[in-house]
Parts: sequence; structure tokens; C-alpha cells
Amino acid sequence: MLRFLTAGESHGRALTAVIEGLPAGLSLSEDDINTHMLRRQLGYGRSVRMKLEPDRAEIVSGLMGGETIGGPLALRIENRDVRTGEPELTRPRPGHADLAGAMKYGFRDVRRALERASARETAARVAVGAVCRKLLAEFDVRVFSHVVEIGGVAISLRPERWEDIPAVAEESELRCVDHVAEARMREAIERAKKEGDTLGGVFEVVALRVPPGLGSYVHWDRKLDGRLAQAVMSIHAVKGVEVGQGFEIARTPGSRAHDEIQYGRERGFYRETNRSGGTEGGVTTGEPLVIRGAMKPLSTLMSPLRSVDITTKEPVKGAVVRSDVCAVPSAGVVGEAMVAVVLADAFLEKFGSDSMADIRAAYDVYRRRLRDM
Repeated sequence: MLRFLTAGESHGRALTAVIEGLPAGLSLSEDDINTHMLRRQLGYGRSVRMKLEPDRAEIVSGLMGGETIGGPLALRIENRDVRTGEPELTRPRPGHADLAGAMKYGFRDVRRALERASARETAARVAVGAVCRKLLAEFDVRVFSHVVEIGGVAISLRPERWEDIPAVAEESELRCVDHVAEARMREAIERAKKEGDTLGGVFEVVALRVPPGLGSYVHWDRKLDGRLAQAVMSIHAVKGVEVGQGFEIARTPGSRAHDEIQYGRERGFYRETNRSGGTEGGVTTGEPLVIRGAMKPLSTLMSPLRSVDITTKEPVKGAVVRSDVCAVPSAGVVGEAMVAVVLADAFLEKFGSDSMADIRAAYDVYRRRLRDM
């Protein structure tokens, strides 16, 4: 089983992550990780914190000679903005974990909740996801994302081929492939900024060349789409997830909702449509895996909402803590990381987890069996 833990607070000394279950023999460098660390910090509508020195992950264990050794891989990300001795904060923000965390753990100072509940933690997830992406890339699996909606402005066109989306998305500050929609998204972000407001949206994560057969229909907790949904839903501020055309096909007759199966000598079994988003029965089909996350507007507002002081019980305005106006493009990068983690875990579950050589051998045998069906 591949799993990871993160530790650290938003303004503490560092974020750390430990990944357990990686096979030995995976070629890995800090550059493989830090390329994606920078992508998480970019995006129109981000806060001044993203303009500080770029995040960098340091590999502190589990690697020798540029290869994993089968033991836990530990990562460290230094925080550039370290704060100590901050005054007690008793004005919880509506929509954040401030009050819920204080009630759960018995805090009066909501900083003890917000420092850990902060989306700063996602930097560690992106680092972990970058390692998992490297594993998947060894088997030609590619994971990317793009923004499909911000503040009610949705894209109306996209490249015809999935493979062309990443290049177009990475040229955009909003990671949006529709230039007309992007201009309208920018305008919406600027309006929200002037009004002291924030905006949410929807990002789409796509994985290409995922082999059929990952996941299982046998038990509820092994269904891959369920595991993906939980992983994406765990991202800060994400309140909805769909796989493929999930909500749309719920309103569609079955005759137009499912993907008809075809066969070709070269391609084997395939589907010309992909409404299911690359899974059936909790198992991958071999078609592109498509999953979307709906991100609510961020809860720190420059024009704060009404709240109640935890100590005095008097009406107050929610605390104003430095925040973004819109972080949907960055949430997509975090979504990529979480999808990569789930796919890497499912990959190792099916093909073994001790060494890259053994995994490649098992993978090749499986691909031959599929060709011979």
C-alpha cells in the first residue's frame, strides 16, 4: 500500500511529508518535484505570499544514487514566511475550519486550528504527487489539469485532443484553454478583488494511458472512482466531485449515457465516447480518466462576514488573514497530485511494489494478456 503523511503549519518552520510504499529502483531527483512546486504557486488572483521565493522540496531520506531504495521517502519544504508569538485570535471566519476546529480540540485561539487547516499544506501534497507522477511516467501514464470554470464563467471550447490540453493550459495564468472565457474570468476576479470578495470554480484533472483493470468492483473501499473522489474532495475548499459527465448523465436517458464498446485488431477493446470518465464498476477501462473538483470561494474575505467572538460571545466580523482572491488554477495542480497518488497506489496494488524491475515484468505480462484476449 502506498500512503503518505504530511506535517507542518502554514507559518511554522517547514512542511514535511513521508511517503511509504514506493518501490526500489525508481529514478528520482529534486528537480522532478520542484517543477510542480512552482506550478502550484502560479496563477492570476493569488496572494502576495506566492511572490516570495519559490517553494522547494528537499529529499532527506529514502534515496541513494538517484534511486529510491524501498524505504520511506521523506521530503522537507522550508517556509519562507515564519511567524511566532502572534496574538490570540478569537474571531473565527465563516467557511473555514476555525470554529469547528476550536470546538473539536478545545481551543480559544483559532490560530491553532487555522495554521494546520490552511491550504499551505497542499504544498506538501504536490511534492508527494510529483513523486507518484514520476512512477506513473515510467509506464507512460500522464496526469494534467485545466480550469473549466471560475466565478460562473465556464469554458465553451477546448482542444479536440486530450493530448493538446496541457500545452495550451500552461500558457495561461488561469490554466484555461479557452482564451475568450479566460478574459471574462480575469474580469470577474478583478471585480471580486475590488469588492473584497473571493471566487471559486471548477478544475478538471485528466490521466491518459491509464491501463484497464486498476481498482476493483469487489469491495466498496477498493472502487477506484470512490478512492479518487475521496482524494479530490480532501483538497481544501473542494465541495463537489464528479467522474466523467457524472452530474450531466444523471439527467440523461441510459441510451445516451453509456459508452458503447467496440473492438479493433490494433486497439483491442475501446469506446468512441467517454461519458463514464474512464471507469466502470470502480475499475479503469483504459479510456482517459477524467475527474472534476468544484472549489468553493475562499473563506478569508477582505470585506469579512459576520461572526461571533469565541471569548466574549459578542458579534464581530470574521478575521482577515492574508488570502487569495481565487486559487482554482492552483487547486487543479493539487488535484493532479492527489489523482497521481491514487493511481500510483492502484498501480502498485495490481503490479507489485518491491522493485521497479518486478513491476515492469508484471506490467508487460499483463499487457500481453490483454492483447491476446
